[in-house]
Amino acid sequence: MDQPEPGSPALPGERARELYLAVLGEGGRLRMADVRPEDAARVAELLELGLLVALPAEAAYATVNPRAVGSRLSEELRSAGTRLLVQAQEVPALLEDLTRAYDLTPRKLDRSGEVRHVHRAEEIRRLVLQLGSACTSEVLAAQPSGGPLLVLGATPERTRAFLEDGGCLRVLYEPAARADGPTADYVAAVAEAGARFRVLGESFKRMFIFDRTTVVIPAVGDTGSAAFIDDPAVVAFLLGMFERDWQRAEPAQWSAVELDKAGLPVHAQVGRMLSQGLTQRAIAGRLGLSERTVAGHISRLRELYDAETLFQLGWLMRAADGDAKSEPSR
Repeated sequence: MDQPEPGSPALPGERARELYLAVLGEGGRLRMADVRPEDAARVAELLELGLLVALPAEAAYATVNPRAVGSRLSEELRSAGTRLLVQAQEVPALLEDLTRAYDLTPRKLDRSGEVRHVHRAEEIRRLVLQLGSACTSEVLAAQPSGGPLLVLGATPERTRAFLEDGGCLRVLYEPAARADGPTADYVAAVAEAGARFRVLGESFKRMFIFDRTTVVIPAVGDTGSAAFIDDPAVVAFLLGMFERDWQRAEPAQWSAVELDKAGLPVHAQVGRMLSQGLTQRAIAGRLGLSERTVAGHISRLRELYDAETLFQLGWLMRAADGDAKSEPSR
């Protein structure tokens, strides 16, 4: 008999069904002497299910109404289900003494995931490259200032080798990185191999995540130090932060805008273009950002200048720009 899935009713297999239909075609009787050796297992299956019944006096088997068999199997399942429900309700009470003992027993804390601080740049670089070399499935990087991703080696070839072996690479940059020559060259060299890049028009911190098990971030208040984290709870939290930023970031053309010569942050560039009379759509095109991202910057500028309309915001910003230019240098 074909083995049913756990918890499912016992039903005839395909060959047993074919034999049952064949017996029906012969009037509902099968002489025992006519059972072929290859059909013996199918006959036994039908007998076990109750779809055939033996008639010793006639040396034959007779078919049974499947409706009656179905009703019997259905009743058996209902009874079994009732028993399982009762047992399910009893299980927590049966384990109550063990549960109480577990709650009252002090346990040692898992110290396997402590944060390790490294303070020398050379040692940080060595450990990061070591993590990149050992990485097998995924590297996630938040790299605001741009530049090639050195954690996978100093050349695009090393990154392509990682991707061709089935690895996944996602990198976040700030918008200004699109106009950086080495960054653009690196993106062009590895994007065809499957690497994915996005830009986020807001401030974020540098972070590298290796195989979703180890995170490297700058140490607080010390750009010359780094924290290497493998505690699962902290890694999961930082991974969630990266995924949140990734969802807010936008794909962009890396040659869409030249680097702002004054080194202005994105929101300042948006404000300057707005004061020059450019529309939201035009600003998005100039900066290579989505209109949604530009709208967010404009919203913050309206709060800053207490402007109710875009026209008023542009007027106030032009006035502020004129005041700044007319102020004598000190």
